[in-house]
Amino acid sequence: MSDTHEGFAPASATELAGKRLGPAGPRAMEAAYDIPVQVSAVLGRATMQVSQLLKLGRGAVVELDRKLGEAVDIYVNNRLVARGEVVMIDDTRLGISMTEIVKSDRAG
Repeated sequence: MSDTHEGFAPASATELAGKRLGPAGPRAMEAAYDIPVQVSAVLGRATMQVSQLLKLGRGAVVELDRKLGEAVDIYVNNRLVARGEVVMIDDTRLGISMTEIVKSDRAG
């Protein structure tokens, strides 16, 4: 599901900040641009007992709860914000291409 509707593009964070914070919005947002955030991409999860964990050695395979080709969860500061696909950046590095933005209920 896409956040864009035919003929309409989503507003950028700077545009939204300007509308929420008034005329000084974009300038006021500049202070937040240098705040570090932790971004994590989770391929899948597994649960096991400590005894099983201690038996793992080099070359051991841990089965995850995801299927091949299933979307990867993208977290920012431990909050799920998007899903995406693993992509190859060059011969030695991987990246994530975001395919879906996850809407969150902030009523709380």
